[in-house]
Amino acid sequence: MTARLADALVVLHLLFVAFVLAGGFLLARWPKLMWLHLPSAAWGALIEFTGGICPLTPLENRLRVLSGESAYSGGFVEHYLLPILYPEDLTLPIQMVLGGVVVAVNLVAYALAWRAWRRRAAGPPGG
Repeated sequence: MTARLADALVVLHLLFVAFVLAGGFLLARWPKLMWLHLPSAAWGALIEFTGGICPLTPLENRLRVLSGESAYSGGFVEHYLLPILYPEDLTLPIQMVLGGVVVAVNLVAYALAWRAWRRRAAGPPGG
């Protein structure tokens, strides 16, 4: 049972990472989502810029140990995502780049959302 909880936590964690990175693109359609996305994106960037580990990672490891599996070292990004993206181990400089990617992608997303909000507020063309 705890192994399944750990697996579910991995899925939740992955969805959170995807939301941090790309959730800003949903704002043009759902502007109120900004109140959830902005702190999430700030948290994701902060974790990367400081070389920290998200609290979901130790929780997942604890659940794995309780289920008889072994825990892993490092963070979620290092364990699950970096083997896909990078062949080397996660280092602070790589985390800084990842944090920069989070900020850059979200600046673009928020700029597009702001543009959509302004168009919507201006009303239909010619009216």
